[in-house]
Amino acid sequence: MSSAQTAPSRIFAIRTTAGQEKNVALLIERRCIAKNIPVKAIISPPDVSGYVFIEASGPNIVNLAIEEIKHVKGWVAGKVEFEDIMRFIMPKPVVEVIEVNDKVEIVSGPFKGMQAKVTRVDRAKAEVTLELLEAPYTLPITIHAEQVKVISRAEAPKPEAKESEKEQKTDIFEAFSKLEEE
Repeated sequence: MSSAQTAPSRIFAIRTTAGQEKNVALLIERRCIAKNIPVKAIISPPDVSGYVFIEASGPNIVNLAIEEIKHVKGWVAGKVEFEDIMRFIMPKPVVEVIEVNDKVEIVSGPFKGMQAKVTRVDRAKAEVTLELLEAPYTLPITIHAEQVKVISRAEAPKPEAKESEKEQKTDIFEAFSKLEEE
């Protein structure tokens, strides 16, 4: 048995050109398959700009996987804890994603297939109040948030990011800065 198979896996952060994370992840995947490089996972969370995460048993394997790949700027020295990226790969509840004035489609219930505009979001009860777009008059209905899917976002610009979003963005960058200091 080789040491690559017995070594515990670690997660490494790869710096990429912003906006090219998915392309880089696909290129790394193709190289790992073609050259039989033992990478366990490649993660490209949509909320993290400029980084791709690779799960492998050591930095030498990561170097083999990323060498000479376009848009790769290098990798952050140190180890990324799984808990640090867990919140980016766990799906968010639908009620957290829906905002007022979003256009949604009802996916279950008596109004299935109809489109509506969100007029109110009750996050505590996980309910949304909608105005049906296909009704000849305004018909407000309140249904569970899991019964809708967002078709398009509200067009009004958001003046300020929510506190939880600010904390989430700064937490990941703090984790990277700690890694770079090591």
